[in-house]
Amino acid sequence: MLYGSPRVVSDVMTHTVVAVGRDALFKDIVTLMQEWKVSALPVLAGEGRVIGVVSEADLLPKEEFRDSDPDRFTQMRRLADLAKAGGLTAADVMSAPAVTVHPDATLAEAARIMAQRRVKRLPVVNSEGLLEGVVSRGDLLRLFLRSDEEIAEEVEREIVPFLFPAPSHPVRVAVSDGVVTLAGPFRDTSLVPVAIRLVRAVEGVVDVECRVEHGGPRETVAASQV
Repeated sequence: MLYGSPRVVSDVMTHTVVAVGRDALFKDIVTLMQEWKVSALPVLAGEGRVIGVVSEADLLPKEEFRDSDPDRFTQMRRLADLAKAGGLTAADVMSAPAVTVHPDATLAEAARIMAQRRVKRLPVVNSEGLLEGVVSRGDLLRLFLRSDEEIAEEVEREIVPFLFPAPSHPVRVAVSDGVVTLAGPFRDTSLVPVAIRLVRAVEGVVDVECRVEHGGPRETVAASQV
């Protein structure tokens, strides 16, 4: 284990991906989304280069503008939606260029892109822009399904002996709903922020706090304070 190394997209992405070509018909796109239970499909050209993404949001204008007067929509965004409403193929309705991510991007980077660009899924592409997989919000959140017992066992095995080796006083580990608490005398308190950073990097950890024992009342140091 490389202590504190972040998980990357290739660790959690889906490798088997359904995609469409630029000439895929509107109805076929909808059918694929329903069959595969996905909200977006990468659009590929050539040997698998991602040139765009067609999502449910790209398809909805066809229904939205069905009975509307085109003269009412003058804003540029609405005009773009109106153009998609008349689209017949993936090339007509896709969002381009595609918002993508590389397989070696950290999960935090992928989550940040999703939030900033307001997308639910990201095509994962290599350095040449060729499709390698897809990562979704669900893939990122799946990390938090680990049990408290599994998290505690990993922290006790991989981190505590590394930072607080014998014969120092033992550091106790407790985990509740993904929140890890480290408790002990912590003779070298400079290691507290290091411990918090390493524990936070463990898969499934929601938050971390340390309880520093000085022989008197215990002092709690929350992760947000260091």
